[in-house]
Amino acid sequence: MSFIAGAALVADGESFKSPGTSDFWWPLIGGDSNWAITRPAVVLLVSALLIGWFFVSVTGKKLSVVPSKRQFMAEGVYGFVRNTIGRDIIGSKDFLRFLPLLLTCFTLILFNNVAGIIPFIQYPSTGRIAFPIVLTVIVYITYHVAAVKAKGGFGKYMGSLIPPGLPGWLKPIMFVLEFLTYFIIRPLTLALRLFGNMMAGHLMLLVFIVGGEYLLLHGGNIGLNGAGVLSFAAAIVMTFFELLIEFLQAFIFTMLAALYIADAVSDHH
Repeated sequence: MSFIAGAALVADGESFKSPGTSDFWWPLIGGDSNWAITRPAVVLLVSALLIGWFFVSVTGKKLSVVPSKRQFMAEGVYGFVRNTIGRDIIGSKDFLRFLPLLLTCFTLILFNNVAGIIPFIQYPSTGRIAFPIVLTVIVYITYHVAAVKAKGGFGKYMGSLIPPGLPGWLKPIMFVLEFLTYFIIRPLTLALRLFGNMMAGHLMLLVFIVGGEYLLLHGGNIGLNGAGVLSFAAAIVMTFFELLIEFLQAFIFTMLAALYIADAVSDHH
């Protein structure tokens, strides 16, 4: 069921019902149960399998000096994450052990973001809060464990939250602020940024598409019918803009994960 078919356009006669978040609930199995298997969940599972198969199929055989299209694509994505995000942010000394996590985050988020503009899928799995939360929890655990190991224990890690050279009265205040930043604000903003951008962008697309259809079919005069055509045109333009946002959100999430890890393993905090 597409967005246009799934959203309720006409409630009574020709009245318009504005689309909302309820139009993104697409259970495939289980109906309205909290344990329902939804389309975004299936897309997420399929995307993980496809990404794994893609990289295994490329790296599982001898790489060619003259790369095939598939090898060229895999090397391009790997090189971008490895060099632009991993090595440049974390540093050449430590980045390799975190590269699998960064590559997984980038490819999984990008694939599921782009799925939102593919017909018959038309919704990014990252627009469901559970997916960003799970990824954020993995990143959260990773950078805290890395910090504890790098600082030489949990106590020293907590001590590193206080910058050296501060007067005594300021240290408790700074510790509370830093603790809130590292343990609450960072994971909260990391998850909500990805979720909010993908949900809001897709909801806006839905408004333009559904509104355009309503004006075109039920406008009643040439002016409103023309506005419906313009609404459809705006939706097409915004789809290309949404594609850019989808890439940027995958990049920003992975870059911030790398920044947090770099901060965790650095000698000075």
